[in-house]
Amino acid sequence: MKLATLLPSRWSLERESVGFGPSSRWSNKDMDPVPPEGRTWTTWNFVAYWISDATNAAVWQLASSMLAVGLSWRQALPAIAVGHCIIAVVMVLNGTIGARLHIAFPVLNRSSFGFWLSYFSVISRVILSMFWFGIQTFTGSECVYQMLKAIWPSIARLPNNLSQSANITSAGMMCYFIYWCIQFPLMFISPQKIRHFFTIKGIIVPIAWISMLIWSFVKVPARISLDPRHSNLSGSASSWAWLSALNSALGIYATLAVNIPDFTRYAKNEKAQFVQVLIIPIAFTLVGFIGIAVTSAGEVLYGEIIWDPLRLIDRWDNRAAAFFASFSFALATLGTNISANSLSAANDMTVLFPSYINIRRGQVICALIGGWVLCPWEILASAPGFLSFMSGYTVFLGPFAGIMVVDYWLVHKGKVDVPAMYDPYGRYRYWNGINWRAAVALLLSITPLLPGLINNINPKIPVGNASFLFNIAWLFGFFSASGVYLLLSKAFPAQETFMDHAILGDDTEAAVSTEVSSSHEDTDLKEKI
Repeated sequence: MKLATLLPSRWSLERESVGFGPSSRWSNKDMDPVPPEGRTWTTWNFVAYWISDATNAAVWQLASSMLAVGLSWRQALPAIAVGHCIIAVVMVLNGTIGARLHIAFPVLNRSSFGFWLSYFSVISRVILSMFWFGIQTFTGSECVYQMLKAIWPSIARLPNNLSQSANITSAGMMCYFIYWCIQFPLMFISPQKIRHFFTIKGIIVPIAWISMLIWSFVKVPARISLDPRHSNLSGSASSWAWLSALNSALGIYATLAVNIPDFTRYAKNEKAQFVQVLIIPIAFTLVGFIGIAVTSAGEVLYGEIIWDPLRLIDRWDNRAAAFFASFSFALATLGTNISANSLSAANDMTVLFPSYINIRRGQVICALIGGWVLCPWEILASAPGFLSFMSGYTVFLGPFAGIMVVDYWLVHKGKVDVPAMYDPYGRYRYWNGINWRAAVALLLSITPLLPGLINNINPKIPVGNASFLFNIAWLFGFFSASGVYLLLSKAFPAQETFMDHAILGDDTEAAVSTEVSSSHEDTDLKEKI
């Protein structure tokens, strides 16, 4: 009996009566287009979602890091605003596709890249999402440590029974386990219902952070903390630094600009997600300003620049304030880890193993592998080069987003075949499952950025002026890949992929329902005869 439990067949998912693809090997319920009853996200859900995503430690530190390279806060904020205005437009363009077709990114990607080439982005994103899940979980554990220290200051003196080579203390491991256990139950909540969590986070965290902004202005007036901050750069150095800051603003959520259909597929209608074009730049620019103001006040109070908000909280004497501020960062990290990492990895894994993995199982696998197998504390302690590579993954995300936008809106003009995206031998097979136009566009847009990526991983390797191109990696990748793909698609059109009208998932489900109904009627008629 125990051996039988280990058989793959015992773990296969139950197949629903209505599905896509030639067999259950190619789809499951979570991969199929979202049915009308599952489309529950409203405009306010998307507002709450982006307020939730904007309020995380990485965005807080984004503007602060721009000051570190010599920009003034008056230069950093426009870079954040412009960057997020650009990413918001791309977000809505790709998001509308998800809201219109009701399919996830890994399935949609097949229409532009080809059935098999699409797996390149899917597999790489699964791996990176798992790594980032673990790293974000470790960040959350540091929030738990500050919360416990605010309640029991003696935890700072807790004996460490782990060796130095473990790269984590006993207190650190305890806090990591606590945070992972708090996070794990959320892996079982469906994407339709997790929107309520984003709403809660979107209310609590902004209140806490605006309170910290008020605290900074009370402790140190803005005319003292902000006015002296002028740019240390001039000429071309200042221009390149600003463009690099703009690229950083674009890159922080470049992944979601690609896989936003994973969420907009649950929208009640297309218009529900249009609000993203407004809320994204507003929310992210505000959080960037809060990060600058609080960090600047901390520099005046404590005599050093403290970019990490948890290190700043660690300096506070008010234990109640320290607890609630740390709680807000723990909640912020939790929401970001679900939206940007576990759900993304889970959607991708459903495509890799449709017969065995749905979104719930995918999130559990991500939590186990990303949270424990990969040992994020080891990565943070000993693999800075790998972290630089993961950060440099934006060289791929710009081209991915550009090709998706151009393929749907300019090449096929919205006339796509949803059921064919589930068929390895359908119209999106292109050449042996590869759309060579997309492959060439990726090659020509990514290759020029590789020297800069190498230098980013290992600064000791000189690459000359190529490093400047890496400073605008997302912009270069997006526009160069878009242009090359559009040119090749017009010069060498894939005729088999063009249609007079779109074929949606709803059309297929309606046809299947009619067929089933007719079959039942025929059966009833035969029984009467």
